[in-house]
Amino acid sequence: MTGFGDDPFATAVKPLVDAMGGELLPPDQAGPDDVVLAWEGEDVLAVRLPQLADSLDHILLALERKRGMPLAELDRKAKQEVVRILEARGAFSVRHGVETVASALGVSRFTVYNYLNRENAAKDK
Repeated sequence: MTGFGDDPFATAVKPLVDAMGGELLPPDQAGPDDVVLAWEGEDVLAVRLPQLADSLDHILLALERKRGMPLAELDRKAKQEVVRILEARGAFSVRHGVETVASALGVSRFTVYNYLNRENAAKDK
């Protein structure tokens, strides 16, 4: 963890920041869109959050790592589950989200919409 040594606060938040695809920075390097985190009244570090499109790519990579294979190699049921997870995380509110997910899953946009519609129909029952 560059620049933070063994700081326990930075060590504690790093897994969360990594999971979001963010970056830890010294607080004096924070930009206007960064989040400065304080501990016991002192600015300890800043978090630079990724752009939404970058977050989607990061989430897709994390899902691949979790499943141990490219998402395109999953069976249909597993792909539907991935779409449910991504919908819950707001992936389809990102511009070109459906296209990005369809490409990662190795399916058409139409198939992703079918998965979404199937899930929403099940919720309405």
